[in-house]
Amino acid sequence: MSALHLAIEGLGLWTPQLGHVEALRALLSGAPVVAPPARPAAATLPANERRRAPESVLLATEVADQAVAMSGRAASELACVFTSSHGDQAITDYMCATLATAPTALSPTKFHNSVHNAAVGYWTIATGCHAASTAVCAHALSFGAGLLEATSLALADRRPVLLVCSDIAGSGPLREVTGCAQSFGVAVVLAPVSNASALATLTLRPSPCRDAATVTLPEPLASVRDGNPAAGALDLLVPLLRGAAHARLAASPSMELDLDMEYPG
Repeated sequence: MSALHLAIEGLGLWTPQLGHVEALRALLSGAPVVAPPARPAAATLPANERRRAPESVLLATEVADQAVAMSGRAASELACVFTSSHGDQAITDYMCATLATAPTALSPTKFHNSVHNAAVGYWTIATGCHAASTAVCAHALSFGAGLLEATSLALADRRPVLLVCSDIAGSGPLREVTGCAQSFGVAVVLAPVSNASALATLTLRPSPCRDAATVTLPEPLASVRDGNPAAGALDLLVPLLRGAAHARLAASPSMELDLDMEYPG
C-alpha cells in the first residue's frame, strides 16, 4: 500500500490522572499535574442525557469534545470512527450477572447502552451529525485499527474525520479476563490536507508486523498503557508531543503502521 498523508488537527485525552493533552505534555516535561474531576465532563451531551449516560459514553464524548474544540471544526460536519476493545464492561458485567440470576429484571436502558456503537450514537445525536459514523473493535489493537479506518475514510472522501478510542475499567469477574484496570480515552481529528493550524503532518505506511516495539514511557504512563488497551495510543501521542519524527503502531496481528511526523515551523 502506498504511503498515506494527512494532518492531525486536534487531540483529546482523559484518564483518572490526566484531564487533557496539555496535562500529558506537562507530565512528560516533569511539571506537576492536577488530576481531573472523577467524572468526565462530556459537556456536549444535554444535561439529562449526561446524568443518565454510562461512563463509557461520558469518556468518549469528553475526549471527542476536546479534539474537536482544538481542531476548530464543527462537530456536526465531521465523519467519525469510534473504537473500543471491550465496550462498556460495567454494563456487560451487570447483564451477565442479571441474566444468570434474574433475567426478567434486565433493564431495557442498560441493554440499550450495552451495544458497541452506543457512544457514537450519543455523540452524533448530541452534535446533530449526519456524516458517516463507524464503530470498530479490534481487541487490544483497536486504536491502530481505528487509525487506519479513519485515515482511509478521510482520504477516500477528502474530508476531516474524528477518531475516538476509549475503554473504561473492567468490572466484576470480567476485569480478570480483560485486565483493564482503569479508564482511558483519546481522540484525534484527522484531515486529508494540511493547514497552518495543524499540529503535525502524518505519513502512514502499512507494513508487515516486525518484532514488537513500544515507546519507553515514564510512570505512571507505562502502567496506564499496560492497564488499558486504548492506552496503546500513547505510542503515538507521546512521540507526537515530544516532537519525534517516527512512531509505530500495530493495527492487526499481521500489520503495523509506520508513522512519520512533520511539524509546522
